[in-house]
Amino acid sequence: MHQRRVVVTGLGTVTSLGNDVASFWTNITNGVSGVSTIESIDTSDIATKIGAEIKDFDIEAYMPRKDARRMDRSSQLFWVATQQALADAGLSYEEDDPRALRAGVLAGTGIGGVQTIEEEMATMFERGPRRMSPHGIAKIISNMAGGVASIDFHLYGPNSTTVTACAASANAVGDAAEVIRRGAADVMVAGGGEASITRFALGGFSQARAMSTNNDDPEGASRPFDADRDGFVMGEGAAVLILEDYDHAMGRGADVYGEVLGYGMSADGYHITLPRPGGAGAARAMEAALAHAEMAPEDLDYINAHGTSTPANDRTETAAIKLAFEEHAYKVPVSSTKSMTGHLLGAAGAIESVACLLAIKNGVLPPTINYTTPDPDCDLDYVPNETREVGIRTAMTNSFGFGGHNVSLIFGAL
Repeated sequence: MHQRRVVVTGLGTVTSLGNDVASFWTNITNGVSGVSTIESIDTSDIATKIGAEIKDFDIEAYMPRKDARRMDRSSQLFWVATQQALADAGLSYEEDDPRALRAGVLAGTGIGGVQTIEEEMATMFERGPRRMSPHGIAKIISNMAGGVASIDFHLYGPNSTTVTACAASANAVGDAAEVIRRGAADVMVAGGGEASITRFALGGFSQARAMSTNNDDPEGASRPFDADRDGFVMGEGAAVLILEDYDHAMGRGADVYGEVLGYGMSADGYHITLPRPGGAGAARAMEAALAHAEMAPEDLDYINAHGTSTPANDRTETAAIKLAFEEHAYKVPVSSTKSMTGHLLGAAGAIESVACLLAIKNGVLPPTINYTTPDPDCDLDYVPNETREVGIRTAMTNSFGFGGHNVSLIFGAL
């Protein structure tokens, strides 16, 4: 059977570094941090008081208030990124458009409508269940970002949601590509959205001692691979990629950012939150992606790391890269854009896929900012602090989630 090729024809992003792709790319290539003191919630009794919040975002600039009220913030962000990406790809569908039957959605989220969960629980306990919103349950459930996108943008093909913690949107992109490869769709909206800067989520992660408490220096708090890293910084946002069958894209004269070449998955099978020491599980995901892409390790030009800025993750990911790439590990540049965006949890893989595609298209590698003190356990080329202009043709992004979910995606120039 002919193996269909999958290309990326549209991008959309909403992050702490800007509410569109152009702003996001300008800021990460200039080494700008999106982390600041949290303003949206009360953090007075929470150890971590910093996060990468989206600035100057008003959902009513994109849709009527009555429509926005049916969605959790995470779904709203995904919706806006979808609108941007479809427009970027030059695609739109009417309600009775037969092409819409071949266009679908695959969304990823780590914890879904957590903001709504907080609000509805507070209402129930303080005012009683009769005062709860009739939209509450629909806003909470994790599949609703993809569901609303399907309804509003008339996408009637395959529609599913991945909920694999911090690997969720990377799984969404990889799974969407496979939907196209097997001929079940011609176009897939793929990505993720997360809005987890809430008292419940921030308090829970703080109690797990997973987050940075460098509250006096927000912009310097996310410092992947640096010896002084003390935890991740929560971010919020969404990113969407339009994936398309190559022949379909060429037939309509679409502009192409790149091609989805490889998709690898593995399980650590070790611990609910910690990565398997030594990185064997993560290495298997990278090796699987290389095999799927029919690439040798030395064919890869850049790695956008999971790079969360936690002591265990960065050490383990470094070891995993060495296992998968052997001597080439010391030659391939590795950077973590989480140093600037914070950690978008389930949406991280999608925004980092966008970074890979723009790096390929523009010949620019985003840096790992705040890298000042080398860690002997992290001894690779992390593109420290300064953007690097270098032509690349292939890029990998890694995403690792609680529960031991490992995902690697490889993109290439067309």
